Amino acid sequence: MTDLTSAIDILLAPFHQFGVNLGLERIQTLLAALGSPHQSVPIIHVAGTNGKGSVCAYLSSMLSAAGYKVGRYTSPHLVDWNERICIDNQPIPTEIALETIDRVIAAIDPNTPTPTQFEIVTAAMWLYFAQSQVDIAVIEVGLGGRLDATNVCESPIVTVITSISLDHWQQLGDTIAKITWEKAGILKPNCPAIIGTLPPDAVAVVTERIAALNCPTTWVKPAVITPKPDSISQETSSAPSALSWVEFGGIRYPLALLGKMQLTNSAIAVATIDRLRQAGWEISNAAVVTGMANTQWLGRIQSTTWAGHKLLIDGAHNAAAAIALRQYVDTLHTPISWVMGMLSTKAHLEIFRALLRPGDRLYLVPVPGHSSADPATLADLARSIYADLSIDTYPDLITGLSAAIDTATNTHQLVLCGSLYLVGNFLKLQRSSWLDTSSD
Repeated sequence: MTDLTSAIDILLAPFHQFGVNLGLERIQTLLAALGSPHQSVPIIHVAGTNGKGSVCAYLSSMLSAAGYKVGRYTSPHLVDWNERICIDNQPIPTEIALETIDRVIAAIDPNTPTPTQFEIVTAAMWLYFAQSQVDIAVIEVGLGGRLDATNVCESPIVTVITSISLDHWQQLGDTIAKITWEKAGILKPNCPAIIGTLPPDAVAVVTERIAALNCPTTWVKPAVITPKPDSISQETSSAPSALSWVEFGGIRYPLALLGKMQLTNSAIAVATIDRLRQAGWEISNAAVVTGMANTQWLGRIQSTTWAGHKLLIDGAHNAAAAIALRQYVDTLHTPISWVMGMLSTKAHLEIFRALLRPGDRLYLVPVPGHSSADPATLADLARSIYADLSIDTYPDLITGLSAAIDTATNTHQLVLCGSLYLVGNFLKLQRSSWLDTSSD
């Protein structure tokens, strides 16, 4: 399996050089050469700065629980390319992924501009979902919305905007209004829209767009924490007793994902399900409960272990995500030992300000395989916030984790964060360690 997975990397490697190049012309040309598979797949299209992955996970889990064959497309992957393309929460088999990507590459017209790596994978996704005859696909925007390669469907069933904050300003614009304009590009005429909690500048832009496009719109407020059911009913029997329960739109359901932000993310997903119900899709309250209870989403406030020590992992790759992570760890009432690495393009100061507190410890490492911020430079920046903070730098993730574990005490919670790519690197190391142990 490892060799086959590496084969996907090799197959896609020639297209990496084209980087991020927003625009729809290349993907439209490619899909036309493939027979326009995207036109046969009903979709829910999900954009937003944070929360879109969790919302996609909730939606695909609930729809699968309702008996539908559900495609899900998300990015980036944490360990393998296969994670991006799922049917009923199962990643595309590697052999099929290779065959499908091969077909996409063969369809490229050498006389037209070469597609980017993301466009190749996106086209493969449409082809796989169409051939598999999924009932519905939950599609996460890769970057922005208006010019993202996923934005080729003229009539989604529902469009979703989860949140807006400053991130990827290099491509999308340096203000909330500019970023919102790009993300609101997924909204389509007369197509229902589900909108999460947005800052005022974003609300103004979205309000203008939905009025111009005549979009029936649901503005979502967070779900409300509610007591666990007193008795087990048909609708709640599948939910683990340890999960917290919330209520939104008259439906009580459990939350399998951690963090206060899931009150909003889960409500957005349930509001989307309600729109589908209004359109005739058969999704019972029992399917909502079962789907919510079974939702999994790797690398987002996830509890795991490393070398026998408890570890919390989360991307926290922008200021809003860092604030959400800090809100969660505050509920643990303990200082934090942060093992962190960040990309060079991120808002380092804002992320540090959101996360760090007096008494915390900081272990800085590079993000392998990507444009990483220099750990020494990050250390100087962190010291400018808290001069007395315990801060050290390390040449790689394993060394940093080992140092954090060596100095760990019962008074500190160990957290790995700062980049989804760093979290993905950890999960690869963890899986490799598990495989090595299993083979002994």
